Amino acid sequence: MPNPLPEIVTAHGVVQVRKTICTIETVTADAGRPAPAPIHRVVVGAVLKNPFAGVYDEELQLLREAGGVFGAWAMTTAMELLPGEVKAYGKAGVVGEQGELEHVAALLHPVFGGPTRDIAEGISILPSVKKRGGTGCTVDIPVHHKRAMKIRDYFDSVTVSVADAPLSDELLLLLAVTDGPRPHARMGGLMEEDAIGEDGIN
Repeated sequence: MPNPLPEIVTAHGVVQVRKTICTIETVTADAGRPAPAPIHRVVVGAVLKNPFAGVYDEELQLLREAGGVFGAWAMTTAMELLPGEVKAYGKAGVVGEQGELEHVAALLHPVFGGPTRDIAEGISILPSVKKRGGTGCTVDIPVHHKRAMKIRDYFDSVTVSVADAPLSDELLLLLAVTDGPRPHARMGGLMEEDAIGEDGIN
């Protein structure tokens, strides 16, 4: 079982965690044809109490730091659950109606990426999506290859819905990883074996 995450402790305070989410998909066929190999998709998430629900804060430093803590925990957990090597990744966040989209941006962008990439040995930025939504809303988490985002075979998304989250004063934070490309990818472009993997693009 993954390590629990009852709260996120930072230098600027504590963010409470109501629940964590872990899902695993195994894709063995598509279009009536077997996949060359099973493809696994793992999503790890947490439902956070939004410390700035209904409150305007200029810096949002608590959420910035919390994003880094969550990113490290989520990637470590995802790698424990994923049967293969992390090949692609992406992130997403949903804010309840009492919060701002900037609260999601604070969690996802300033600090989240560094520890997440380091743990997965990734180079490319993590694609992301942020939205305002209520309980049970769906989230399409974009993913692309961790070393070179131009590898088209790995352009994909993982869809998630959490029945009771986020509440109006909560945030839903998510990380998705996969160990393979789309089941029958054949749109050409940069191939994984030809990627240089130095700038995160090619």
